[in-house]
Amino acid sequence: MSSLQDQLANLVYSTDGGRIKEEKAEPTITPSDGFAKVRRETKGRKGKGVVTISGLGIGPKELKVLAKKLKQTCGTGGTVVDEVIEIQGDKRDVIKTVLEKNGFKVKFIGG
Repeated sequence: MSSLQDQLANLVYSTDGGRIKEEKAEPTITPSDGFAKVRRETKGRKGKGVVTISGLGIGPKELKVLAKKLKQTCGTGGTVVDEVIEIQGDKRDVIKTVLEKNGFKVKFIGG
């Protein structure tokens, strides 16, 4: 009987209801400590510099909107990975002004 339950646990299609979609859980948002942490990183990127912004405490949709605004302002590419925004290049000063206009307190982390 347990083998039948194992098979049903991975059920993707049923003749009764068609395709069975897996329910997605709500993404958890790490609460912010009040500061957006801006850091320049090159590790694991073949020497290319990337500015990472973390600790914002906002949801995934808002992160993508903010990342798009930052990319357009800086004129560079970037992405959102988990709860961290990555912007290509070293545009920390531009990023700081955009974040402060959006109501975030900015703290530079690292050298």
